[in-house]
Amino acid sequence: MTTAPTPWLFTGRPGADGTSVERAAHRDGPDAVLFDRDGTLVVDVPYNGDPRRVRPRPGAEEALARLGALGIAVGVVSNQSGVARGLLTRRQVRAVNHRVDLLLGPFGVWAVCPHGPDDGCACRKPAPGLVLAACARLGARPSRTVVIGDIGSDMGAATAAGAHGVLVPTPATLPAEIAEAPRTAPDLPTAVDLALGTPFRPRATAARIAGGAP
Repeated sequence: MTTAPTPWLFTGRPGADGTSVERAAHRDGPDAVLFDRDGTLVVDVPYNGDPRRVRPRPGAEEALARLGALGIAVGVVSNQSGVARGLLTRRQVRAVNHRVDLLLGPFGVWAVCPHGPDDGCACRKPAPGLVLAACARLGARPSRTVVIGDIGSDMGAATAAGAHGVLVPTPATLPAEIAEAPRTAPDLPTAVDLALGTPFRPRATAARIAGGAP
């Protein structure tokens, strides 16, 4: 019996686990915000396996610091087909992730798809697997999670998982992807503003739950 390909899950640094969801539970904001890595959090270096080449995108540090100050769980969801193509190893992926985590984190979870387009996995964006796996690790509800990315597959993964998406276009973003995006932002701080202002369904109060209201 063949086992279906599954994503790689890396735990963030100590103190970056899903308890941040509990700290944020009294607010009407998101349970979690998930970011694409290359082209969103850091400058896109194709098939990068060298931590020394990691450069944060403008506004990334400000955006992550704001979420951290609010106690909102954050994670990363990243396609890394260079693994399937033989251009990257698991160790290299983890080393680059660790460098990003040191510069911008801590992140509660790293969900990585190491598969290629023809591998038949359920995690390669725009499939929902990475978003669902990250939410499960953080204890976040997909319906109260926001995915921020730079291309259409990031938005597709958010929609497929039942989450909300915000597109931050770069020169690599196709015009059609911008036109089809649920929301767009010119930079990461603005994307976080939109994430925090997402009109989620109000949380049920104890009285409503006790009364059996939906």
